[in-house]
Amino acid sequence: MADYKKTAKGILEHVGGVENIAGMTHCATRLRLNLKDDSKADDAAVKAVEGVVNVINTAGQYQILIGIEVPHVYDEFEILVKGSSEGDVVDTTNQGGSVLSKVFSAISGIFSPLLPALAGSGILRGLLILCVQLGVISESSGTYAILFAASMAVFYFLPVLLAFSSARRFGASPYISALIGGALLHPSFLALLGETGNGAMSSFFGIPVVLMNYNSTVVPIIFAIWAYSYLYKWLDKNVPETLKLVIIPLVSLLVMVPLTTIVIGPLGVYGGELIANGVNWLIERSGMLTGVVIGGGWSVLVSFGIHWAVNPIMINNISQVGYDYICPLTFACNFAVIGTALGVWFKSKNKELKNFALTGAITIALSAIIEPTLFGLLIKNKKLFLAQIIAGAVGGAYLGLTKVVTNAFVFGSVTTFPSFIIDNKNIVNGVIGLALSVVVGAVLGYIFTNKDDKLA
Repeated sequence: MADYKKTAKGILEHVGGVENIAGMTHCATRLRLNLKDDSKADDAAVKAVEGVVNVINTAGQYQILIGIEVPHVYDEFEILVKGSSEGDVVDTTNQGGSVLSKVFSAISGIFSPLLPALAGSGILRGLLILCVQLGVISESSGTYAILFAASMAVFYFLPVLLAFSSARRFGASPYISALIGGALLHPSFLALLGETGNGAMSSFFGIPVVLMNYNSTVVPIIFAIWAYSYLYKWLDKNVPETLKLVIIPLVSLLVMVPLTTIVIGPLGVYGGELIANGVNWLIERSGMLTGVVIGGGWSVLVSFGIHWAVNPIMINNISQVGYDYICPLTFACNFAVIGTALGVWFKSKNKELKNFALTGAITIALSAIIEPTLFGLLIKNKKLFLAQIIAGAVGGAYLGLTKVVTNAFVFGSVTTFPSFIIDNKNIVNGVIGLALSVVVGAVLGYIFTNKDDKLA
């Protein structure tokens, strides 16, 4: 069993200690640190820590690749940095780095805790659709209603979940923030929409309110909690300790719920819809080109750790329109890496290299985690890295041309393929596109590998 505490302690020791940590978060596979002084970090020593796969210092962040066990390491690391595990609020808004690095860090910090819920719900939704198509479950049955609720709850209550994770990121009260998100979904508020829906009008003490349906929305609540974090910190600093228990939640709800419904919410909804419509319009106009760029370039974004900037767009598309064009293109990248690794496995005679390549291919197929193979094999060999880019571009071009979509935000693997279950055409084209990525990757990986190559 891995010793997460030992791993966290080793990392902290070699990045300059507690006093050098300006901010910290994690995504699906990486511990992301903002260091006050990068020169105090010893990259070689960090890489040598048991449990660490690689180190990438980019986009204003010191990123330590660990793998899917990173949440456990982060928990231990947080305890070491803070001295205890008692606090609910993780305030990293004043971390060092550029504005761009802060944005990337915030996005990863907000969404990464929700990934298991989003992925699991998406797969359940795909399996439910498949059962309906096969006639196993009737849409009019209680079974369908229960499983549909289970698969869609994460999207309906997304504002509440995002409010909680945003609060931890921005340094506000997670529970009061969740109440702010919950108020936007309360039946009494939704009843004001009537039959008009988005754009219906009401008022708050004479102030006009443009009403919106906030279930499944992404942008409004994130901006609302970001704004609330400043109010919360001011209240926490200025309200006497004996009154905080009552005054802080009272003022928070009195101010933030009306402010969100009057100003922040409508702007967020329209802004989110504008982004989603813009992305989908671009893909509809030039699906093949979009497929080439994303399918081929996704691994480059992953290697720099900046792919998190795109993930919210996919999540927003899924929650707003029920499908997404970008997510299948990230599948093309992952399956291209699988194919390239298999090509290396077929060609190489070195036992260590063969085992690493095969293990990487199986890992991606089951868990969609490409970083170990990407950094341990492909980036070290420019020809192999180019091979998976070409393979991803070919598969992505086909997926984009045929307008393949997923009904859930998931990471690309064999286990998440049920997200393609929308209709037979979408499934068939999805299989063909991903098969192209694997085959092209395997052929090029075979060609670009020498029999006597070794694992560097």
